[in-house]
Amino acid sequence: MKTKVTLTTLYKMKQAGDKITALTAYDYPFAARVDAAGVDMILVGDSAAMVVQGRTTTLPITMDEMIYHTSLVSRGVQRAMVVGDMPFMAYQADPREAVRNAGRFLKEAGATAIKLEGGAAVCDVIKAVGDAGIPVQAHIGLTPQSVHQMGGYKVQRDEDRLMSDALKVQEAGAFSVVLEGIPAGISETITKELRIPTIGIGAGPACDGQILVLHDMLGLNTGHLPKFVKKYAELATAADTAISRFVSDVKGGAFPADEHCY
Repeated sequence: MKTKVTLTTLYKMKQAGDKITALTAYDYPFAARVDAAGVDMILVGDSAAMVVQGRTTTLPITMDEMIYHTSLVSRGVQRAMVVGDMPFMAYQADPREAVRNAGRFLKEAGATAIKLEGGAAVCDVIKAVGDAGIPVQAHIGLTPQSVHQMGGYKVQRDEDRLMSDALKVQEAGAFSVVLEGIPAGISETITKELRIPTIGIGAGPACDGQILVLHDMLGLNTGHLPKFVKKYAELATAADTAISRFVSDVKGGAFPADEHCY
């Protein structure tokens, strides 16, 4: 049995300078592959709205849908920490509602922790959820649920505000913080200042860990990719080729062949 990644594991990794690896996943087969590869943290992101559902933003995905995806991922994981992403309006209205929704990720979906977006404005929620015994990962900088308020997906450069947000979410009890769309120098300063691990996405190499959207790094997303994405495979091309061969074989009578028949 593999040793499970815990909060203590992540704290020790930060202290030792060992980089934390994180990827998104939304279903059982990919979660199993990500876990087997040794990734430390799997985020079941609300990015499922765009990656899996074909939406243009993360806003439409629901709590029930997030619970469903997280439960699929949890079944495929033995070692990695599974973090469920709180969707838009699952925590903004009332801290008590936030606690109930956060609890569902652990009770119904098998997650270890939850993530929510925002800095100082959500510290009361972070504290309430943490007080209920639920580990909380914060997320500052470019926060996709605020896309309309920000006027698009824009790099965030206000160092004073970002540092203040980072310190406040740490004080509120967050065990980690995602830094998204932040210049590398600012992220480095924040990472050195915080006791808790920082996980970067478009935030430079100095963060304690890095996360990417799985479908982006595997080349399954054929649309626009942010500058920070590095593609490690071209699975969309491989899939197109394989499916085209299947169509050709069936049309031409080459499949099924004798070896595929009973």
